[in-house]
Amino acid sequence: MSTTVGVPPQGVPQNVSAPPAKRLGNRRLIMIAIGLLALIAAVLWGIRWWTVGRFIESTDDAYLQADSVTVAPKVSGYVTDVYVADNQSVQAGAPLVRLDTRQYQVALDQAQATIDARAADIQRAQADILQQHANIAQAQAQAQVARVSAQHARDEVQRYAPLAATGAETSERLSELTSTRDQAQATLAANLAAVASAQTQIAATTAQIAQARAQLEAAKASAQQSRLDLDNTVVRSALAGNVGDRTVRVGQYVQPGTRMLTVVPVQSSYIEANFKETQIGRMRIGQPVTLHVDALPGADLHGTVDSFAPGTGSQFALLPPENATGNFTKIVQRVPVRVRVDTGPETRSVLLPGLSVTVEVDTRSARDRDARIEAENRHG
Repeated sequence: MSTTVGVPPQGVPQNVSAPPAKRLGNRRLIMIAIGLLALIAAVLWGIRWWTVGRFIESTDDAYLQADSVTVAPKVSGYVTDVYVADNQSVQAGAPLVRLDTRQYQVALDQAQATIDARAADIQRAQADILQQHANIAQAQAQAQVARVSAQHARDEVQRYAPLAATGAETSERLSELTSTRDQAQATLAANLAAVASAQTQIAATTAQIAQARAQLEAAKASAQQSRLDLDNTVVRSALAGNVGDRTVRVGQYVQPGTRMLTVVPVQSSYIEANFKETQIGRMRIGQPVTLHVDALPGADLHGTVDSFAPGTGSQFALLPPENATGNFTKIVQRVPVRVRVDTGPETRSVLLPGLSVTVEVDTRSARDRDARIEAENRHG
């Protein structure tokens, strides 16, 4: 059998080593491309970290808070009405609970009756004073008549005394005139005493009026207290929010200070973030904050640093640590930072107190300010 020169036999593959080399070259190109992309990504990440990331202070030890108010009555009594349900939204001043008003209404009526009685006492005393003024005028007129009579009797005695001495008049006549003079003087003294007594009675009645006025003021104060107690039988909300932890029921007897429910101002919620003491060096009030709430996955909320606590959390603990005992161990402390949430009312309705939040504070403004201060110090 003859074989043609230059023609390979059938079934023998041509250039067997070429495909593996080509695949190896393609793989090397892919690896180089991946390496370049990774290098570019690393450079971009490094630039991002250098310009922004290293100035971001973050913590996940943060929670939504709200200054809730515990609602309690100021007076005691049985609950007759509960106007709100669990989780209901209420406005400031809205009625929440009503207590039995009968005993407080009776106390108010009694106080009002006391006011009327004291007012009547004052009016009667004032009428007595007017009567006493009339009595004084009458007594003064009678005293004037008695004064004239006494003067006339004295004049008669002085005129008849020389006549009786010479025998021109009898001694009996002089005795009668002398008796008349003494009676006139006694009548004058009695009328003057009546005038003084009436004037003294006016002073006593005036003192009674002053006492009645004081009793009237006390009755008015008692009525005002009774009116306040009556008004306080309706327990109202001190702020706008949602009702929570409602334990009050109709027919329940409550005393002042008994916890009935809580009003949570969900629209005024804020964040309390606990940062390490090594993170707050460049934090300043007003710096922007990025918020991530677990209840809103994928959503970036924004806020602002509002204030810093006046001490670390351990300083306000029920049992503060005592580091002067000798067994000291340094522990990184955390400082509560209050963050104001900048968002609309619809989003706030989802931000319930107690939810976990991740907080990221951008401290670049402190870097820029420190740089300006350092530049001013160098040029100064």
